[in-house]
Amino acid sequence: MRLTRLQKILWAAAGVAALAYGALMVFSDRAPVSVAEAAFRPTFSLPDAEGRLRTPADFAGKHLLVFFGFTNCPDVCPTTLAEVAQVMDDLGEEAENVQPLFISVDPERDRRLGLAAFTAAFHPTILALAGDTEQTRAAAESFKIFFERQDDAAAPDGYMMSHSPALYLIGPDGDWLRQFTYGTPAADILADLQPRL
Repeated sequence: MRLTRLQKILWAAAGVAALAYGALMVFSDRAPVSVAEAAFRPTFSLPDAEGRLRTPADFAGKHLLVFFGFTNCPDVCPTTLAEVAQVMDDLGEEAENVQPLFISVDPERDRRLGLAAFTAAFHPTILALAGDTEQTRAAAESFKIFFERQDDAAAPDGYMMSHSPALYLIGPDGDWLRQFTYGTPAADILADLQPRL
């Protein structure tokens, strides 16, 4: 009996499927990687508004809510900072166990525009950090985030900053715990954070 071209293709596909199923059965006995095993410790060394160099060691024992952004951000940054401010208010006395950090991805311009006043307008506990280009890039790489300057004639000073929009939760021991995607409501952040305190 002679096989048609379609039959040959079907037999070949069935063989590939059988091999894939066999591989799945062999490797499915392995334990999945847990979140704890996949955790990492992001780091930074950035000056605050007074010029003091801040590192994660300064906040040992506290949970950190870390956001990368810039003062001229039209939507993502103010929305996220407003959510962080609401979380801090809703935490009440437990807020002393949490330190929100705003790390500038446009430090030169942000310092000129008054970065500390910008974050304080959202909540007095949000600490603004702005380093030089090298310090900023090192912090971003450590947190595995992206940012870049993009020319935009319609934007203030002729450019905007594109950046990862997530809010990062770091544990009191410095371990990365999770990220909250842009638009996560304050109530959801609070529901995740409060049991950890």
